[in-house]
Amino acid sequence: MSGGSGSFLEIQPSELAFPFELMKQSSCSMQLTNKTDHYVAFKVKTTNPKQYCVRPNIGVVLPGSTCDVTVTMQAQKESPPDMQCKDKFLVQSVAAENGATAQDINAAMFNKEPGKVVDEFKLRVVYVPTTTPSPIPEDSELGSSAHSFAQENGISHSAMPQSVSRSSAETTKEKSSEATSVISKLTEEKMSAIQQNQKLRQELELLRKESSKNSGGFSITFLVVVGLLGIIVGYILKRT
Repeated sequence: MSGGSGSFLEIQPSELAFPFELMKQSSCSMQLTNKTDHYVAFKVKTTNPKQYCVRPNIGVVLPGSTCDVTVTMQAQKESPPDMQCKDKFLVQSVAAENGATAQDINAAMFNKEPGKVVDEFKLRVVYVPTTTPSPIPEDSELGSSAHSFAQENGISHSAMPQSVSRSSAETTKEKSSEATSVISKLTEEKMSAIQQNQKLRQELELLRKESSKNSGGFSITFLVVVGLLGIIVGYILKRT
């Protein structure tokens, strides 16, 4: 990430990126490089001092050397809207006397006065999510596959009762057709038996008349015919 440059210090990076995780503090650092040939004093300020701890927040950078500044963010209890942070940092730097130390730095050194150069560099705060994304797409795909499988099974199961009911209807229809055929056949046999019975009765009557003429009584032939007629009638009544 690119940094910033003033008359005294080159600052890297140009923004402070904090790994964000609820209930955990996080840190990041910035490097202050003195690009001059004299001592430079610096001071780090923030718009939200209760939220951050800066070490060191003041110091002196020797010519051509670099100072690392660590910024620690306190643990957050809740996530900000859209993970956006409005906090900002300001790094002020001024020329210092050679041999100066951090104990020699005071607030008045950074006051803007005529003929005095005070460099200021602003850095914004950025939150970087650290929580690994849960495999929702995979779960959703599995759920979709399972749902699709269930749908297929549903279609299959719903089709089965229809097939069974259709087969049942066809079986009932076939049985009804067979029953109708049997009834029709029995009716025909009954009608045929009745016709044969009537025919036998006529023949019996004819034989009786002939027998009466011949002998005036019942002959053996007549008795045999009557017996056969009784057997046939009994058989017909048993079938119907």
